[in-house]
Amino acid sequence: MDRKLTLYILVGMVLGVIVGQVLNQSLPAEVIKSGIAPWFKLLSDIFLNLIKMLVAPLVLSTIVVGIAHMGDSAALGRIGVRALTWFITASLISIGLGLLLVNIFQPGIGAPIPDAAAATAAVGEVKELKATEFILSIFPKNAIDALATNNILQILVFSIFAGVALSAIGERGVPLVKGADALAEMMLQVTGYVMRFAPVAVFGALANVVAASGLAILGTYLTLLLEFYFSLVLLWAILLGAGALFLGGRIFALIRYIRQPLMIAFSTASSEAALPKLFEQLDRFGVPRRISGFMLPLGYSFNLDGSMMYMSFATIFIAQAYGIELSIGTQIMILLTLMISSKGIAAVPRASLVVITGTLAMFGLPVEGVAIILAIDQFLDMGRTATNVVGNAVATAVITKCEGMLEVEEPEVVEHPHAPAYTAADGRAGLELDPSNFGEGGRG
Repeated sequence: MDRKLTLYILVGMVLGVIVGQVLNQSLPAEVIKSGIAPWFKLLSDIFLNLIKMLVAPLVLSTIVVGIAHMGDSAALGRIGVRALTWFITASLISIGLGLLLVNIFQPGIGAPIPDAAAATAAVGEVKELKATEFILSIFPKNAIDALATNNILQILVFSIFAGVALSAIGERGVPLVKGADALAEMMLQVTGYVMRFAPVAVFGALANVVAASGLAILGTYLTLLLEFYFSLVLLWAILLGAGALFLGGRIFALIRYIRQPLMIAFSTASSEAALPKLFEQLDRFGVPRRISGFMLPLGYSFNLDGSMMYMSFATIFIAQAYGIELSIGTQIMILLTLMISSKGIAAVPRASLVVITGTLAMFGLPVEGVAIILAIDQFLDMGRTATNVVGNAVATAVITKCEGMLEVEEPEVVEHPHAPAYTAADGRAGLELDPSNFGEGGRG
């Protein structure tokens, strides 16, 4: 199945759209909402829960092993500086490109303005995350709590300390490093098992969305969707082009290797869902775990290129919908505000919405305008989530190349080890068996 996973995911996506549209057209909305949608959602929720089960131990073990094997704190610092430089540059490009294209296309002109009261109710109360609160939230007060809540940024901080400390204590830390290495291998093996359910989860996720909203809603927002996805395609071209400057022809191999996590991210609209598979595929592409283990968790908090383009696009779109003219100076200030406030948003529920509403309020724009895009936010989210995966994959591969650590490629699909089955002992190995188990003859 591993060799055909991409095909199965595509089939799941197509069937999900078809089944969802048929149900949307043939059944009342109330029946779908109460009786059918929860079952479709259950399929995707099971998959996402299983993925979340993997993330914390996988990130912890991968970073600890990587840093301990690197054995060089100066190299770690150098990688960190290069990573943050890349992330900041990519952020400016993403947000700047979003602002440029939304001003050229002006998709907000003529957009349907929601009733203010209904819009406020739809948006709900969104708690603003202050800069001081965010900085404090980076540092864990309890490592176990960070693991339990899947707080990737806090796990990253703890794992860096643990990896550097294990490297410092040398031979005494070897048993823990070996244990962490075995844990990472075990979690990647479990990832292989969980991924077999991905096509079913993709089917459920898309069937749920389409059954509830129908494809007709895409027609209402067709201009916004087409222009936003065109902007994402341009961003992909820029990111992959920048990657090609460093990787050369291997950029095409990278695209081939990451297509499975890319499709998972797109269909589930969850960056987290793609993380375990992204680790696995980057391993096979030639990125050593000591770099991917550090880069991906950091990137998932600071390098969300698709989300940042979306936030700049959505902010100006809402201003256009309400007929509010923004000067170039104001838009530059919005760019800088989004640049700062978007960092670390991965740990915040409804993260993009938090940043967009906070930015709207800061510049005196109508916060309730967020309700304009809520109807198709799921479809927009699919594109920006896939872009986040592309951005982090390219960044990780490029930093690896710059460090001179890029390894040779492995086969794109590698057969996972299988647990023994139908052994000679038939599961009875090591037992002192009572002959009565086997009847009068004493044999099974």
